[in-house]
Amino acid sequence: MPAWLNSPAILLMAAGCLQPLLPYRARMAVLLGTPIACLVWLWNIPMGTQTHMALLEYTLVPMRVDGLAFTFATIFLVAAFLSGLYMVHTRSRLEPAAALLYAGSAIGAVLAGDLITLFLFWEVTAISSAMLLVIRGLRDAMIVARRYLLVQVGSGLLLMAGAAIHIEATGDVGFNHIGLDVPGGWLIFLAFGVKAAFPLLHNWLQDAYPAASATGTVVLSAFTTKMAIYALARGFAGTDLLIPIGATMTLFPILYAMLENDLRRVLSYSLNVQLGFMVVGVGIGTQLAINGAAAHAVTHILYKALLFMSIGAVLRQTGHVRATELGGLARQMPWTTAFCVIGAASISAFPFMAGFVSKSLILSAVAHEHWPVTWVVLTAASAGALLYVGIKIPYFAFFAPNDQIKCEEPPRNMQIAMGITAAGCLVLGFFPSLLYSILPYPVDYQPYTFSHIVTQMQLLAFSALVFWLAWRAGLYPRPLRAVHLDSDWIYRRVLPRFGHVVERLYSAAVAKFGSGAGQLTGLGMARLRLRYDSAGVLSRTWSTGWMVLWVAILLALYLVFYY
Repeated sequence: MPAWLNSPAILLMAAGCLQPLLPYRARMAVLLGTPIACLVWLWNIPMGTQTHMALLEYTLVPMRVDGLAFTFATIFLVAAFLSGLYMVHTRSRLEPAAALLYAGSAIGAVLAGDLITLFLFWEVTAISSAMLLVIRGLRDAMIVARRYLLVQVGSGLLLMAGAAIHIEATGDVGFNHIGLDVPGGWLIFLAFGVKAAFPLLHNWLQDAYPAASATGTVVLSAFTTKMAIYALARGFAGTDLLIPIGATMTLFPILYAMLENDLRRVLSYSLNVQLGFMVVGVGIGTQLAINGAAAHAVTHILYKALLFMSIGAVLRQTGHVRATELGGLARQMPWTTAFCVIGAASISAFPFMAGFVSKSLILSAVAHEHWPVTWVVLTAASAGALLYVGIKIPYFAFFAPNDQIKCEEPPRNMQIAMGITAAGCLVLGFFPSLLYSILPYPVDYQPYTFSHIVTQMQLLAFSALVFWLAWRAGLYPRPLRAVHLDSDWIYRRVLPRFGHVVERLYSAAVAKFGSGAGQLTGLGMARLRLRYDSAGVLSRTWSTGWMVLWVAILLALYLVFYY
């Protein structure tokens, strides 16, 4: 088998291409069976395995399985299965196919051992994830898809430029530690930063994820940003600049999350906060910190998917996703409510929940390396998660007073997907050794110490008290029917106005110089047609004799110049 075919990622992508051609039952079998088969395949690949193939003068590594790649590929395959199970009820042929293609390309990126292979899969993730927006077919989703694709392809162009400079300067095509001090390092760093949603580069996330369907958002939440975290951990571990970047990411979205009315945008902002924890872990760069970033990527994929699943179920059953239009669903959707509460407790890092055992690794690494200000920031952000997600999402969706909505639980497959994901959050919380066993480096860490549990419970109790007091005093922001502009102010306000100015200047120029420009354009087109249209000198059919004569003349000229 060719080296580039010998990868679970290729099998998943091939299944995505084949899936739309099959009848419904076969499509669902492929949707659920392929991730399981790929997971079994991955777990049977010996650690340290690499495949090689030649391309021009370079040796590519289409698949490299080491500790870091194994962790991310494993959770990506689990996410592919869970999101597939969540969308089994859909009759769409294209959305499950795009989901498989997207998951496969993300896995291909984390298994890539060279920059060329990484770039190819990097671009496929951009296109396949944009398909999840386009498939919805709504006008607003199409507009968002164009903006999203522009950002994602821009990240790919930065990666391509940086990789080309790096390979030309060093002759090394391998995707290993890069750093900022090598040729092309800054461009590659920025490419990864775009997809990791660095500050001011982040708003594509809040723009795109809520525009997808209820099932599409679950798929989108799992792969792109965590693929970027993997890439940073592979190429820029220990880069100090990542520490203030990550700390900033954990703080600035909190206000927007508290203000937002659209609950899926709230979750998108909270996703940005959790990415900040991972970025800090990568910036610290020690084995404990990298383990923490990888562990938090695993748990984050689970509890964030669970929250998006529960809100997606609410959207499907009620047609609403804004806090001002929801409430009173706890009795009508008890299972979905319970699953949402588990997800909210996990993101808030309650003891015996998945988020607790992963965040504690990062916080311990930060404390051990003596970054006190960063430790305070991350601790505050961890406690704050209860304010803007842990309480806000369950309350406004399920417990706020509202007797106007009548609905029932979502389809059974959605409930089962949420149940399995919630069970994963609980199992990893109660048995952290299961999580630690798949991390890149050996783990000698005990999250459940008396002082750690007491400290975390105190923080959570204080956060709950702050929420209650602020709510009673009217200080907690009430959801409003409004669009809160973030860095998207640039393309929602500045760029349209700039476009209008350019359009007016162009119209004025055409009005003043239009006749002369038209004459020049017409003359130029006439000359082009003389040579290149169907009857032109360079386009019309020539006889065989003339062609032989021209070949002989060109050959003679080549020999003269060569010798």
